[in-house]
Amino acid sequence: MRKIVNSTYISLDGDIEKLDQWSFDYWSDDLERFATKQLFAADTLLMGRETYENFASAWSGRAGADEFADRMNAIDKVVISDTLTGGDWGPTTVVSRAGVAAAITALKGQPGGDILMYGFGPVAKTLLAHDLLDEVRFWVHPVIAGSSSSLAADGFMHRLKLVRTDAMDTGVVVLSYTPGGAPAAS
Repeated sequence: MRKIVNSTYISLDGDIEKLDQWSFDYWSDDLERFATKQLFAADTLLMGRETYENFASAWSGRAGADEFADRMNAIDKVVISDTLTGGDWGPTTVVSRAGVAAAITALKGQPGGDILMYGFGPVAKTLLAHDLLDEVRFWVHPVIAGSSSSLAADGFMHRLKLVRTDAMDTGVVVLSYTPGGAPAAS
């Protein structure tokens, strides 16, 4: 069975939205190698409509720039949306929110590589609620962003179990979790 991996950049104070204001300062060859390995282990991107539209506009303009951009543009995409009817950014399949659990269960059952999703929004929370998300990788950046946007601003809670830690040369730490962690005994 295929694995769904969520990859989310986050600041020390929990900002996951204004990446352009703080994440680029921490980019390095080390991060690029990790990100490239992660992307090339996948053969499908899974995302919500907003991520799809933002990525389509950003990545389609980088076609031919490098192997990462070419992979982002060519890889199969599955978009969860009730308002998007189709996609014009490479091979795109749109799934309605009402059918998300069945569609993603079927997708995981197909042969192939990892299914990668960037960002932690409503789609990731839905997948966790249906036990469909296999791993969450938080790229913790050593910056306090001063933002009120947060991973759990809506009160969402889900326990996770730490399974791996990767420290990068710029101070970014990628914390990899699987769902279902129990609280530590006191």
